[in-house]
Amino acid sequence: MTLLDAESERAWQRAVVISLLTWRRAEAGDLLDDGQRYGWWGDTFPTLANDRIGSRLWQLRRRTLTDDTVRTAEAFAREALQWAVDDDRVSAVTVTASRKVDRLDMQVRVGLRDGPVIDVQLDNLWQVINAV
Repeated sequence: MTLLDAESERAWQRAVVISLLTWRRAEAGDLLDDGQRYGWWGDTFPTLANDRIGSRLWQLRRRTLTDDTVRTAEAFAREALQWAVDDDRVSAVTVTASRKVDRLDMQVRVGLRDGPVIDVQLDNLWQVINAV
């Protein structure tokens, strides 16, 4: 296994966070609460067909935190990180979401082709906001 230098590890962590927290345009069949499809404007003119940036995690912002929401969050996260697998940059991506009382945490493990594993922990990815 090859060791990864700190700069490369930070770059991969940034790539994961950008992939997860950039708002990807909603799919045609997605149920939206306000009719806005959002998404990055650059996806309108992709250099590769159907190449898109970001995730659809933003669609969970008004959902009740249930087991179904956790499963959907994991699926959206895997979808957002699929580019790294498709581009043959990583050998595997593992996403594990855990439901707390009032929030959703997410652990992402990215296995690079040359052996190292990058761990990215996102606490409070989804959180209940209590109005005062």
